[in-house]
Amino acid sequence: MNSYERFAKVYDELMTDIPYDEYVEWIQTYAPIADNKNLLDIGCGTGTLALMLDQAGYAVSGVDLSEDMLAVASARMEMANAQIPLFAMSMDELDGFNELDVAIIPIDSINYVTDESAVIETLKRVFASLRAGGQLFFDVHSLFKMDDIFLTSPFTYDDGTITYIWHTAPGDYEHSVYHQMSFFVATENGLFERFDEEHFQRTFDPAQYVKWLKEIGFSEVFVTADWSIEAPEDESERVFIRAIK
Repeated sequence: MNSYERFAKVYDELMTDIPYDEYVEWIQTYAPIADNKNLLDIGCGTGTLALMLDQAGYAVSGVDLSEDMLAVASARMEMANAQIPLFAMSMDELDGFNELDVAIIPIDSINYVTDESAVIETLKRVFASLRAGGQLFFDVHSLFKMDDIFLTSPFTYDDGTITYIWHTAPGDYEHSVYHQMSFFVATENGLFERFDEEHFQRTFDPAQYVKWLKEIGFSEVFVTADWSIEAPEDESERVFIRAIK
């Protein structure tokens, strides 16, 4: 089963701890709408952040590899009466976007691109899609989270409607993790339906991302951590990177 295939149905309920409003604030702080209108959400998933950015005033488009995620996103946009174009596309094959003011790859989406050359290609294609002065915003799991926190599994969750058991193991690459999750979702007849998901993520040292971005041609790169303006520390969990073309 492809990553996120059935997970799309329960994804939003399991992402309630993500402070999406802080992500919007991060973008608005450095790319105010008055000067930056066209925004592409790469790895938009079920469209939660894309819709929030649309409501904030950006002209948003979204791309995601998973058509299941996009189906959920499309229903969300229709319910909100939002006109947000959505495209099924792998981020390392990004094409058809030009003169963007802002591109984002949010909520560790780029960590699902596990081939190093594909990560570099993704950054190159984003660079080509931005206007001069346009900005890329993205976040990744830290080395500490990948190498230490994730490997303390199993993790469990149970809210009476959704239950999961989440096992992890070191991946084939340095700073990579294999995720195996078993979900039990309540159905209308009072029974639980089980499905399993296998995900694989990989991250790199923040300095490596900066090196790639500079080599590609980004003029300035800024690195912070954990929804703050502070530089990453040894036990930071999420690294935020902003690059200006």
